[in-house]
Amino acid sequence: MRRTVKRVGEGLVEVVGEAVAEVVLGLLACALLGCLALIAYLSWSFSPRLTLAGTGLFSLLLAHGAWRTFRTTAKGRRRGFAAFTAGIFTVTAVTVLLLLFYATGCDCL
Repeated sequence: MRRTVKRVGEGLVEVVGEAVAEVVLGLLACALLGCLALIAYLSWSFSPRLTLAGTGLFSLLLAHGAWRTFRTTAKGRRRGFAAFTAGIFTVTAVTVLLLLFYATGCDCL
């Protein structure tokens, strides 16, 4: 009897933990989406030309990072600028996946 109660209690704690984590991730994604929209609005209000130039440079940075990430290297290690751009690409890809999975369900859109 005690084992059954203990297992039910563990399952309940797990379900509640998953629900709380889902809510926290959804709120984080909505806050991140809101911050990105605010940054885009403020930068466009400040200078549309500078915004387009920054977007173009960031796109080139991401393209170089993607190329370095999916290209096989001879030594297996990246150094300097290649490591930086690959890291930026990885962080951006993870952020996009977070927004794709969790921000689509929030009512802030």
